[in-house]
Amino acid sequence: MFYLRELYAKGYSIRAIARITGHDRKTVSKYIKAQLYPRYKRRPQKPSKLEPYKEYILSRLREGMFNCNVLLEEIRAQGYAGGKTILKDFVARYRPLQRAQAVQRFEPRPGQQAQVDWAYFSYHDGNRKRPA
Repeated sequence: MFYLRELYAKGYSIRAIARITGHDRKTVSKYIKAQLYPRYKRRPQKPSKLEPYKEYILSRLREGMFNCNVLLEEIRAQGYAGGKTILKDFVARYRPLQRAQAVQRFEPRPGQQAQVDWAYFSYHDGNRKRPA
């Protein structure tokens, strides 16, 4: 908002500055009169709906239960009113990493398997072009 003060120092009126910058006149006036530049304040973080159930979930995770559908049923029985996504996001932090399993490539012998491409194309039969 430093440029607002520069424009004002050059002699532009508040209305002209508002027109140039696209800000409201009251906003322009507020920033010109302010001694310090405004700073955004962090909003206080609201407690999660999952917060009362985290200890129970962590105990179940220590037992090896990482199935979110089962955990959701269990905490809903205890009164949880939230959704599944917040539970999945919480459990994902504690879920152990899994290695990708190796896949063995399947190669049939010649003449053992036929593959078909279902694309449409045209072909030439002598002098004529035929659609597929």
